[in-house]
Amino acid sequence: MFTGIVATTGEIESITPLAQGQDDASYSGVRLLINAVDLNMSDVGLGDSIAIQGACMTVTSLPDSSHFTVDVSRESLNKTVGLDKPGAVNLEKSLRMGDQIGGHLVSGHVDGLGQVKRFEPVGESWELVVTAPKDFGMFLAYKGSITVNGVSLTVNQVTDMPEATEFSINLIPHTVEVTTLKHLKAEDAVNLEVDTIARYVQRMMAFK
Repeated sequence: MFTGIVATTGEIESITPLAQGQDDASYSGVRLLINAVDLNMSDVGLGDSIAIQGACMTVTSLPDSSHFTVDVSRESLNKTVGLDKPGAVNLEKSLRMGDQIGGHLVSGHVDGLGQVKRFEPVGESWELVVTAPKDFGMFLAYKGSITVNGVSLTVNQVTDMPEATEFSINLIPHTVEVTTLKHLKAEDAVNLEVDTIARYVQRMMAFK
């Protein structure tokens, strides 16, 4: 479990296909080498979970004190964005018993992709408007929680449309500065995870 409070940003330095020598590498998963120089790695071991852009991944090696690797399946690559090319990524180590929950409970399981409609400064903050699949609408509520690229955020408005759901978020400058959200622009895809409590409520209401 995570909280959606990003510890720091890191960098995907290299991507290596796991199916070396196969004719069609498009079916292969990949191994990512992450530069996490600003993440406290002193308590990270093999098999530990780290959320990368909101997707929970397992540490497979620790080449040195500032790098780690993870193996990403083709299924995960197909269902997420930001894990298939070098670049900046949000990082968060898994929650420990007794840790402060500054955001909300996050599983690191990406539920789907959204698309940025607008991301621009409004007064002293920033407004992020995202278009999500229509079935996300039942999980979104005014002042409810949503995870975008691993960042726990508060929904300010939800608009249900015939073929999609649109929601808006206000971000303080600090959140923009310390996460990869500062790189977003219109039409970018983002990883979305709905609130775990909302997921269970929907299941209970639908159960017969």
